[in-house]
Amino acid sequence: MKKPSTKSPGTSARRVAAKRELPAAPPNDDLQPHYDFDYSKSKPNRFAVRFAEGAIAVVLDPDVATVFHSAEAVNSFLRSAIAAMPAMERKRKRAS
Repeated sequence: MKKPSTKSPGTSARRVAAKRELPAAPPNDDLQPHYDFDYSKSKPNRFAVRFAEGAIAVVLDPDVATVFHSAEAVNSFLRSAIAAMPAMERKRKRAS
């Protein structure tokens, strides 16, 4: 003979598991409440000169990046692709 269920109807195992309290994570002692930085020892960003005013950074997929070895190569190819496009497509504005 089957024993009657003690669970209330409509209670799933997920709900029961969700109600359990998880143990509190140990405090992260390596973080201080306040840090004092000595900005007199800071150095300028050596990579900032690579980004011209108005430049846009684009992330290439790995398979595409293997074809292009520099920003100049990417820009050269894109300019040639733009020049090959019909005039109507080039005049369309990008949706923001």
